[in-house]
Amino acid sequence: MAAAQGPVDATAVPRFAGPETFARLPRLDEVTDVDVAVLGMPFDSGVSYRPGARFGPAHVRASSKLLRPFHPGLGVSPFAAQQVVDAGDVAINPFDLGEAITAVERASDALRGGGARLLSVGGDHTIALPLLRSVHRTHGPVAVLHFDAHLDTWDTYFGAPYTHGTPFRRASEEGLLDPERCLHVGIRGPLYGASDLADDTRLGFQVIGSDDYQVDGLTAVVERMRARLGDGPVYVSVDIDVLDPAHAPGTGTPEAGGLTSRELLHTLRALVGVDIVGADIVEVAPAYDHAEITGIAAAHVAYELLAVLAATKAPS
Repeated sequence: MAAAQGPVDATAVPRFAGPETFARLPRLDEVTDVDVAVLGMPFDSGVSYRPGARFGPAHVRASSKLLRPFHPGLGVSPFAAQQVVDAGDVAINPFDLGEAITAVERASDALRGGGARLLSVGGDHTIALPLLRSVHRTHGPVAVLHFDAHLDTWDTYFGAPYTHGTPFRRASEEGLLDPERCLHVGIRGPLYGASDLADDTRLGFQVIGSDDYQVDGLTAVVERMRARLGDGPVYVSVDIDVLDPAHAPGTGTPEAGGLTSRELLHTLRALVGVDIVGADIVEVAPAYDHAEITGIAAAHVAYELLAVLAATKAPS
């Protein structure tokens, strides 16, 4: 493959200018080969509380302009080691939930069909289900590494089976997941009942709670995470509300007592060597953000995942 086309040079074009793509990367139609596509999912018809995540992709792109091309923590240049592009947004029906889910699945199939891995920026967490359906067609059952304040394995809301609180129950029921390797990280806050945890275990998930970072420490959390994931394909799903509201106020269902942005980025960095076959970052709702705190955190989560992919791809 030819040398990767990277972001616009910030020493030549100020960061507040230039293209409105993620990290000012090239668009999909500007390159011939793609390793990773950043795809916007402007959709929030599955939310149960605050709306507004449909504006998340644009907000994260705007907040990504300050990203730089070299990752010192991993010693990689994620935009040089692989061709990363901004694939734009999926045109998602805001009125028909079933049609919206189908549109996400088809868009994922189309991009992944050319061999690209997908980093999706939402949008609410409903999009994880069609993305997992698409990944399953290629890789079979996958481990889900799910960063979130909430389990998202509830059955229904108001009788609706497809919402941002149900994607991983539906995915488990459809056989999309490897029940021996799935893990939630950052769970906290009140539940509807003890049965929520029992159901979650039955569906194939283990839990690392937010408090485990305080009690056991980051190193122990990473060891547990890597042991649970084992070998095989992994799909990473990051709900930005895994962060404490102090670090991510711009989200639809905030919960006190969450991770710091530093804890989340370090945990993601520890995924080097894991076979990540896809990822999403969801639930950024800019109407509740201020000073771009949430958008900047989400942009750095995306950058961390891109750096992990680059470091994993690089020869030892």
